[in-house]
Amino acid sequence: METSALLKNMYRRIVRSFLDVLVLAELRNGPMSGYDVMGFIHDRFSLLMSTGTVYFTLYSLERNGLVSSVSRHRKRVYRLTAKGEKTIKAIMNANDKIRFLMLNLLKVQE
Repeated sequence: METSALLKNMYRRIVRSFLDVLVLAELRNGPMSGYDVMGFIHDRFSLLMSTGTVYFTLYSLERNGLVSSVSRHRKRVYRLTAKGEKTIKAIMNANDKIRFLMLNLLKVQE
């Protein structure tokens, strides 16, 4: 596999793996629909996520009490709950620990 294709694949896997965290972080700026989330991911990371992936993530966040939703003008709009706000703050405060973990994960053992 070509290096650029490999990197693009890894980039996509990382964004997809952390989609829930990315959504929570972006919802701090205000409510979003699933379509808004897809646009955000595309604009910020130049990736197209399937509707299934995005809505699965939103439903999962809602089931866990991290976001709530309401229907507005034929679309469902999601916003952070108090639990979601607390969770994303904890994640953001652990930024240095997460960075350290990622750096150590990628170290090659000699």
